[in-house]
Amino acid sequence: MTVRVQEADFDLGAELAALTAGNRRIGGLGVFVGLVRDVAGDAAVAGMTLEHYPGMTERQLEAIDAEARSRWPLEASLIVHRVGRLEPGDNIVLVACASAHRQAALDATAFLIDWLKTKAPFWKLEETPDGANWVDARESDDAAAARWNR
Repeated sequence: MTVRVQEADFDLGAELAALTAGNRRIGGLGVFVGLVRDVAGDAAVAGMTLEHYPGMTERQLEAIDAEARSRWPLEASLIVHRVGRLEPGDNIVLVACASAHRQAALDATAFLIDWLKTKAPFWKLEETPDGANWVDARESDDAAAARWNR
């Protein structure tokens, strides 16, 4: 398991190579990369600032990852989430899971991003032509996360 919260961008190829390095039991990877969009609803987005609570955020991401590992037979997992100011097209988040079989990797990846969106303490401030606005939680994100409730 690797969990990182950082301002710096990440290199997808390098991250996946490090995740799978030397582990020949891995038969499938599930990968999700979230990007900053240039639109939110009907408003243009010039940028976004992501804030977090250091220490607490990492602990919550580790707990979410531990839950995924309890549900699926993962060989490796990775969560990298960026903070600070980002512009449209920038990477925000990388979630990757490796398993012997594709379905476990894909399901665990979907679970991680769904729970990360609803349970991890991040706050997003979007910059639009009308000013900066804090992004509210979405019912669609809650519904996606609820499918994983036991």
